[in-house]
Amino acid sequence: MGNLQVSVIIPTYNRPVALAELLGALVEQTFQHFEVIIVNDAGQEVDSVAALYPELDIRVIDLQENHYHVYARNQGIKAAKGSYIMFMDDDDLPLPSHMERMVNGLKSAELVYSDVEIVDYEETETKRIPLNHYLFAYEYDLQAMRQFSTYVPSGSMYKKEIHDQVGRLDEEMRNYWDWDFFLRVAEGFRVERIPVASVLYGFSLEGNNQSKNLDNMRFYLNRLSKKHDLGYLPTKNFYLLLEEPSVKQRESESERIWDGEMPPSRYVR
Repeated sequence: MGNLQVSVIIPTYNRPVALAELLGALVEQTFQHFEVIIVNDAGQEVDSVAALYPELDIRVIDLQENHYHVYARNQGIKAAKGSYIMFMDDDDLPLPSHMERMVNGLKSAELVYSDVEIVDYEETETKRIPLNHYLFAYEYDLQAMRQFSTYVPSGSMYKKEIHDQVGRLDEEMRNYWDWDFFLRVAEGFRVERIPVASVLYGFSLEGNNQSKNLDNMRFYLNRLSKKHDLGYLPTKNFYLLLEEPSVKQRESESERIWDGEMPPSRYVR
């Protein structure tokens, strides 16, 4: 492929419909100098889904035991050949210009992230149908981010060399691995928010999102708070933050580019 710059790391667990849509979205990227590392966290096989997109440079790492998604991401980071890392959850989608915008952003920063559209879907046997979507776009304010993080890791991109100083993702943080990583990076590196909603962040109001189980999140939020001296924090997910008063004060203008269409998927049952 040549000129490999980015390693897209996708942990996955039993979401073939969404994974196929994500790979379809990667095919449509205006920037194409990347590899895709799918880390299957001991779920159903995904080689057949990957095979539907032969034009992509895909490697599948099959874990023999389910270790949770933070461990899976670390395995992807270890295997990455690109100079830049881009995280993608298996149920999130980058819009066509997303990677190009992120790569351009890294000319002046070490980590960049975009705004997102939070999308609620209805899933059929072969595709997801968007029901509602909400803009999630907030000014980057590091002090405010210590109370409520508005960093969405899906679609964020950073220079892989960051890990030489901050280490890998902290598997002890579980639900809050992204907030922890963000705070560690922001302490010593330049972080920039790109004001465009170029990622579709899947959040099903009916489904089984990890971030919906707020009781289970409490233990890990306390652990995060102790590690970074954040004080007491309420458990919130991105959907709940939409109505959080102190977060609403940080609402920001953002370029909304989604036309409501989903990427073409080649998945068939």
